[in-house]
Amino acid sequence: MDQAIETLQKWVDESRRIVFFGGAGVSTESGIPDFRSQDGLYNQKYPDPPETIVSHTYFVRRTEEFYRFYKDKMLSPWAKPNAAHKKLAELERAGKLTAVVTQNIDGLHQDAGSRAVYELHGSVRRNFCTRCHARYDGMDIILDSPGVPKCPKCGGLIKPDVVLYEEGLDSDVLYGAVEKIRDADLLIVGGTSLVVYPAAGLINYYQGRRLVLINLQPTGMDSRANLVIKGKIGEVLGQIQVR
Repeated sequence: MDQAIETLQKWVDESRRIVFFGGAGVSTESGIPDFRSQDGLYNQKYPDPPETIVSHTYFVRRTEEFYRFYKDKMLSPWAKPNAAHKKLAELERAGKLTAVVTQNIDGLHQDAGSRAVYELHGSVRRNFCTRCHARYDGMDIILDSPGVPKCPKCGGLIKPDVVLYEEGLDSDVLYGAVEKIRDADLLIVGGTSLVVYPAAGLINYYQGRRLVLINLQPTGMDSRANLVIKGKIGEVLGQIQVR
């Protein structure tokens, strides 16, 4: 591990266009459960599989059940940024990191101070009315509703601005993420199993020669990486000095 950290430190020192691509493992250190680990949402008991509940069809047809699960398991207003979020924000402030591309929807990168964040799957911090299109920032409009949240202006159904299964990614966000990854001189991928597409396919756009994978478990992309570090992303990035 020490040698791997030294290599990562050297590459960070020499780079000026770092991009970080992260998944659920970045937020688990803040107490937010992922989907696929032993304690993840896929391994908990619900009347329907979580993947079904957070689908567009389920949202439309069984809205009350959707929101019961969403409020209980998808919102974490108590969560705080961890060492990984803070280090990435520090790298951006130092002019070394050009973007964070994330599969997470919790907004913790912004809480840590990151500004160039491409949220591939949207954010629980944004909501909109499906009728009048009024927008509501934050989680209060959802959490304060006893049942299905309705728009205070028109009474329409409020939907979280998150990408549900069966829905496509925002093309502007996707294009921006691709451009940043393509231009990067160091791509650090952390806390993701790289099995959720199309998001996982974005690393194929990287044209550099320094691809780093940091994850607790092996991924299908390990053989392509120039450096693989097995560990928690916060513990690894927390050792990196910004200079």
